[in-house]
Amino acid sequence: MSLTRTKQSAELKIQFRRTGERRYAVTIHRSGQAPMEMNPAPGFDPLMPHDLLHFIVESELGLRHGIFGQIAEGGTAGTFISMAAAGESNREVGRSRRRANRRGDKLLREGRDDSAQSEHATYVCLQEWLARSADPARRKLAQPLAWNANQSGSQQTAEEAKVLNDSMVNRICARMDELSAQWSALAVGESLTVHWPNGR
Repeated sequence: MSLTRTKQSAELKIQFRRTGERRYAVTIHRSGQAPMEMNPAPGFDPLMPHDLLHFIVESELGLRHGIFGQIAEGGTAGTFISMAAAGESNREVGRSRRRANRRGDKLLREGRDDSAQSEHATYVCLQEWLARSADPARRKLAQPLAWNANQSGSQQTAEEAKVLNDSMVNRICARMDELSAQWSALAVGESLTVHWPNGR
């Protein structure tokens, strides 16, 4: 796990936008660069979309080479596409995307451990968050996730398990409560914006 940022890291504004009844997009805004987007984004959920959960887990655990850390360092995380800047030609867009893809491939390799840790923690925390809910319907959703959460927990290294302790899970679940309430209140076309690396 890496807790330090590199010189190339950038502050990000990350916009989670509801684009349909069961669809969402994620747009990345980096200072001085064209936005990047994943549209549609995978794992829509009316309570907690998959990539919002990754954002929470990675920011709380301090993972600097997971999905959002890779993007902050100029990568694509294998899923984001640069959008054309105003006045940019198709040729310039293509060149920019090829450059981002090359950097993205390198960062994907370097971030393999943090990305795996992020995946393990998202399963564990989602199941725990649902299981703790006062809402019986949410607790019921936790039951089929228990096996995946146990598998993910068993795949953690000793260091990962030490970091994802009860206190950290409590912190992550509290942040999930906060952002889920905001996300769930959005109508189609509305968005929620958070910041990397501070998680707010």
